[in-house]
Amino acid sequence: MEVLTKLFYLKRRDYITPHYIRMTLESDSVSEYKEVTLGVNNKIFIAPDGVNKVYLPEYDEISKETKPLSELLKPIKRTYTFKGVDVERKEMYVDFVAHGDEGPASSWAMNAPIGAELGVAMKLEKGKALVPDVETCFLIGDATAIPVLGAILEELKEDVRVYVIIEIQSVEDIQQLKTKAKLELKWLINPIPGVNSELSLEGIQFLDKYSDEKSFAYVAAEFESVKSLRNHLRNVKGWDKEQFYAYSYWKYGKTESVSEGERREERNRVV
Repeated sequence: MEVLTKLFYLKRRDYITPHYIRMTLESDSVSEYKEVTLGVNNKIFIAPDGVNKVYLPEYDEISKETKPLSELLKPIKRTYTFKGVDVERKEMYVDFVAHGDEGPASSWAMNAPIGAELGVAMKLEKGKALVPDVETCFLIGDATAIPVLGAILEELKEDVRVYVIIEIQSVEDIQQLKTKAKLELKWLINPIPGVNSELSLEGIQFLDKYSDEKSFAYVAAEFESVKSLRNHLRNVKGWDKEQFYAYSYWKYGKTESVSEGERREERNRVV
């Protein structure tokens, strides 16, 4: 599958809520991304400290490998959600959770100067459905999942029942999410994401109360919450892999690059 990797430039940042930033990027290459499905994950490349240019990975046609790059210049790679494009304005929108300067992506979103470079890599998958055609849908996630959950909600049909639970840091972080579906939405407030989360407990209660044989669940959150919900769906409810999607975007106390292998192993493990 083709992966399109281009440089973009920061045009504007908008604080949708105190902990949620929408970054507007610009590039003449925006039109090449116009048919990518809203809500899918993309990879971003951030310049390391002391470097003001993003050196994108280059593929060597002879060796069939990515060309080596100095560790001092190698960009930091992170996973973020594509929110949309405006071809006429030559703009792309990517949403970030602002959780301080500890992480490179959050720090970049909060502090990068207008005009700063950002690399974007996306698989060119046309018309990819995020959820199947079902009567009942469960969307369970934390703030990092709001872009994809919002995209799913906008695509659901009027006759679908959808139950949504989203964990955020404060009441001020509540957003207005649009949908034509029959919606029941619950916001959970947790000032310290990843600590004492009730997301999996609340999600299990929703699943046990409202799910039926034609249900589908989309789960995206911190590692432990996703692990608990996946275990419940597989081992307690007996759902097969076609009935749910569960992905952990992050793990508390670990960077994305450090936890990537562990998160992938847990997602693929058959229990």
